[in-house]
Amino acid sequence: MTASAHVDTFARDLLPPRDEWPDFVFDLPALDWPARLNAASALIDAALMRGWGERTAIVWPDDAPVARTLRRWTYADLGIVASRIAHVLTGDFGVRPGNRVMLRGPDSPMTAACWFAIVKAGAIVVPVPTSWREHELTAAIDIAQISHALCDARFAADLDKAAATSSVLRHVARFATDSPDALETWMRQKTAAFEPVATAADDVAMIAFAASAGSRPRATMHFHRDILAACDCWPAHVLKASPDDLFAGSASLASTYGLGALLFFPLRIGASALLLESTTAEALLAAVARWRPSVLFADAARYRTMAAWLGGNDRARLAKCVSAGPTLSAESRATWKAATGLEIIDGIGATEMLHFFVSHREDETRAGAAGRSVPGYRTAVMDDAGRPLPVGVPGRLAVKGPTGCRYLGDARQRAYVRDGWNYPGDTGFVDADGYFVPHALAGDVREDRAVA
Repeated sequence: MTASAHVDTFARDLLPPRDEWPDFVFDLPALDWPARLNAASALIDAALMRGWGERTAIVWPDDAPVARTLRRWTYADLGIVASRIAHVLTGDFGVRPGNRVMLRGPDSPMTAACWFAIVKAGAIVVPVPTSWREHELTAAIDIAQISHALCDARFAADLDKAAATSSVLRHVARFATDSPDALETWMRQKTAAFEPVATAADDVAMIAFAASAGSRPRATMHFHRDILAACDCWPAHVLKASPDDLFAGSASLASTYGLGALLFFPLRIGASALLLESTTAEALLAAVARWRPSVLFADAARYRTMAAWLGGNDRARLAKCVSAGPTLSAESRATWKAATGLEIIDGIGATEMLHFFVSHREDETRAGAAGRSVPGYRTAVMDDAGRPLPVGVPGRLAVKGPTGCRYLGDARQRAYVRDGWNYPGDTGFVDADGYFVPHALAGDVREDRAVA
């Protein structure tokens, strides 16, 4: 590992022992990064260096009771806001490289800017859902030893309760409020440029929590390089979106699925993201008709509901539709195609792996199958002893690639990673054409399915 830029070495100290790590594979030319890499800078500052400063990065409905227009941030705007927040974090709130900073907010431009600010400052971002209550927040603070938090003021009540009983969480800052001590007030005094911390490519950039039914949440650690790997594998080789696309979806920025779909992937190619606070099927359908996104991320249930409401020509500008979660049934896929003329790109991902590792393109869908290995990843179906099984024989899906599971101080690492392979919990078989055909999930280890 490269020498860390972290002053607070908590996360690196609690990485699993090296003999419990998965094997990492960097087969694609795009997966060759410098030893010093800051993921936020690689997405935002690099965009500005490419001349994308005036391109639209984020759009969102205005504040009117019935939104009639979209507000817009360019790449330059997003960079300025993130830099000013980073100055507040480091200069006023005492955040140091390696500190863990909780981020709690809806899908909004400020939530997005806070994510980039935390990472630019060399700290570790810990996104958590707005649906979490006091006990879940308390557990996260304790597990990740979170010292600071940025929170949308509308969702601060439960966090305040958790902070009141914590000996670790020192500072909670609110945004999206007119309060005199709001984050926006602190930002106004700051300069528009911030020199990103020169983190190591294998410094931890993010801790994402994967749910565990009835047990302690699993804290998954992701390096700076992992974020770029997620951008340069599935999106580049399967999704194949363009800089003119507008991304939208139902996934939350508190999840790795949502972060990829609505921030990492569009910003990596100079595209735009539509951020919506309400992502019910009805709200998504209205957004498709009114704001005309071309790339949509949702889940099977929302696609089924939206298909029932759509007419033959109502898909507006939609060109690519992506689903994650339980593999689409043949009926759901056919229903959506009949309503829109579009095939849904299905895939399997996991919080531990950051994003998709099995998927297919629109022109190679197969009923009942989840797809093939995403370029950059290798998959196999194993028996209980970890031996590869032949075509057609069911077993446990095993994966290795440029990302992989590293739990923070958690003995469950030994169950997820065996002999260098990640075992995300899926069972099924591989057919003669290399398609993985899933069966039921194994236990609770895959319940998060990266669609939160």
